[in-house]
Amino acid sequence: MQAILFNQPGSPDVFYTQTLPKPAITAPDQLLVKIHAAGVNPIDTKLRQRGTFYPDQMPAILGCDGAGTVEAVGEGVTDFQPGDAVYYCYGGVGMAGSGNYAEYAIVPAHFAAPKPQSLTFAEAAAAPLVLITAWEALYDRAALQPGQTVLVLAGAGGVGHVAIQLAKLKGAKVCTTVSTPDKARLARQLGADETILYPQTDVTAAVMAWTEGRGVDVAFDTVGGKTFFETVAAVRPYGDLVTILEPNLEAGTLKAARQRNLRISLELMLTPMMSGDLEAQRHQGEILRQCALWFDQGDLKIHLAQTFPLSEAVAAHRVIEGGSSTGKIALQVV
Repeated sequence: MQAILFNQPGSPDVFYTQTLPKPAITAPDQLLVKIHAAGVNPIDTKLRQRGTFYPDQMPAILGCDGAGTVEAVGEGVTDFQPGDAVYYCYGGVGMAGSGNYAEYAIVPAHFAAPKPQSLTFAEAAAAPLVLITAWEALYDRAALQPGQTVLVLAGAGGVGHVAIQLAKLKGAKVCTTVSTPDKARLARQLGADETILYPQTDVTAAVMAWTEGRGVDVAFDTVGGKTFFETVAAVRPYGDLVTILEPNLEAGTLKAARQRNLRISLELMLTPMMSGDLEAQRHQGEILRQCALWFDQGDLKIHLAQTFPLSEAVAAHRVIEGGSSTGKIALQVV
């Protein structure tokens, strides 16, 4: 099979194409998936720049997200059979024998879910990581409830644009930050009740006006850095602030968050895969199953902004690192 690999951290130019043996099932719970498309996420670019979580297992194939057709199943698999279309988030963080920038992948069955029938393979491949991240952040970490108010930072981004929709599906009211009028229109199309053009607007002041001085019940930070600390003032006392980035204490302090008695939560959807937590892994598979139903009912959308052939992974990474992309990017494998 053809695969995109890299041997050492660096620029996108470290990628190279190599022909590898087609992987084989080695455990009863595994699927052999013929990959049709792979999602490209910011975590991919960070691992390529800084090195993977498993530096002793180089070279590595990146790509956590995939969608394709089941070609074979392990003897213990009962939920899938050859020919089924699936989507999943598994591998791609440096573990030998994993990664989706390739023509085939071995995937434990409980990570996978039936591909939404209404999505193309590229759209489906763009969805899992951001869906699971937003679901765990809003539903699991913040325990979002109907009628609550939510601030989603960077609402036109990969995680942000699905977070808006998941919050609305829970019955919440949503405001979001965006950088341009075009991104504001996209956010409103996806359900945002209020959009804040952060380059020209004081975000906290706008949130306070929108909530009549109360602050939001839940803020979801997908930006990090000083933005995380600046967001504290926009959350009501005893509210929730969830971030997908590690807070950099050189960029601010938690004094104001403590004074407001905020509940600070960290979200890293890769933890179940890397820790081996089987219950959490199965939960992520169930998230994808539920989201597939919402896709097919028309209640959820994935904004796939751009696709590239597998051979152009370098170009895909450069677009993400440019910092102005909207929604998601995917690689077309076949």
